[in-house]
Amino acid sequence: MGPAEVVEAVKLALGDADIDPITLVGDDAVLRPLLMSAGLAGDARVATLHASEVITMEDKPLQALKRKKDSSMVKAIELVKSGEARVAISCGNTGALMAGSTLRLRMMDGVDRPALAAVIPRDNGHFILIDAGANPDAKPEHLVHNAILGSNYAKVILGIPSPRVGLITIGTEEGKGNALITETHELMKRIGPVINYAGPIEGFQVFKDSVDVVVCDGFTGNILLKTWESLAKFITSMLKTELKANPVRMAGAVLAKGAFDALKGRMNPDRYGGAPLLGVRGNILKAHGSSNRHALASAIRAAAKIIHQDLYLHTIQDVAQANSALAAPAPDTSSAPTPAS
Repeated sequence: MGPAEVVEAVKLALGDADIDPITLVGDDAVLRPLLMSAGLAGDARVATLHASEVITMEDKPLQALKRKKDSSMVKAIELVKSGEARVAISCGNTGALMAGSTLRLRMMDGVDRPALAAVIPRDNGHFILIDAGANPDAKPEHLVHNAILGSNYAKVILGIPSPRVGLITIGTEEGKGNALITETHELMKRIGPVINYAGPIEGFQVFKDSVDVVVCDGFTGNILLKTWESLAKFITSMLKTELKANPVRMAGAVLAKGAFDALKGRMNPDRYGGAPLLGVRGNILKAHGSSNRHALASAIRAAAKIIHQDLYLHTIQDVAQANSALAAPAPDTSSAPTPAS
C-alpha cells in the first residue's frame, strides 16, 4: 500500500460521522500534495506528523527500531504512548510493530504476553481467532488472558454482548489434549463470570456457529489462520475454473451471481481491515501490507469502535477480576460427598 491509497482510505472513513481526528505519520513532502488532491488540505479532522524514515518489510525488527527512531511506525506508537492518539494503525512490518508496541508501550497490568486477534467468517456471522501469531510459546495463564482479550474485542467489533469462548483442542472430553490445554481448561472454569466459557472445541466446530471466540496459542492460531486464507483462495480459484468448464455451467453462474457476490462479501478480509495487537498499554491495529483503501477505511472504523467503547478499560478490569479469581485457592474437587445409605 502506498501513501496515496492511505489518503484515499482516510477520505472514505471521514464520511462516517463518528470518526475521530486522524494524524497521518509520514513524509510531509509526500503527504501534503496527496491531501490537496483528495480535498483534505485544511480539513481540521486531518493532521500530519513528519517522519523521515520508513521501516521496510525486509528490515529486522529490533535493529530497525534501534536505528530508525524517526520512522513513521515508531512515531505512531509514540503518539499512543503519550496519549496524543488513542489508536495507531500500521500496514508495515508485523514483527517490528509487535516488538515496538511491546517495548515502548509495555504490557497492560496483569497481562504477560500480547496476542493478535483475527476476524474470520463462520456460519451465521464471524468469530475472533486469538492468538493469531504473536505468542507461539504460550503458558496456560497466557491462554486465559487471550480468552479475556478476545472476548472483549468480540463485544466491540462483532457487537456480541456475551461472546461464547471456546478452547481449541483435539477432543471435547475432559482431559483430552496436551498439558497446556488441560491446565488452561481448568483455569478457564475458575474465572466464572469474567467470560462466557463454552468449553473445549475441536477443529470441525470452528466454522460452525459454536463459539464466537476461538482461543489458542500463537503457533496453532497462525497455522489455522493461514490455512483458512489459502483454502479460501483455493476454493475460489477451483470454483471459477469449474464454472467456466462449459456453456451450461457459465449460464448457471450468471443466474447465481447474486449468491456468489454475497459469498464474496462475507469472505472479504476488507470488511474489518485489521488485526489488533491486544494486551499492550494502548491500542494498536495491524492492517495487511497489501490493504487497499477500502480495507484500511474499515480498519479506521474499527479503531473508532475501539475508542468509543473503551476496549482497553473494560479489558483491564476483566483481567484484574480474573487474576484475582486465579490467585484464590483452587476448589477441592478430589472428593465428593458420600450419599446416605
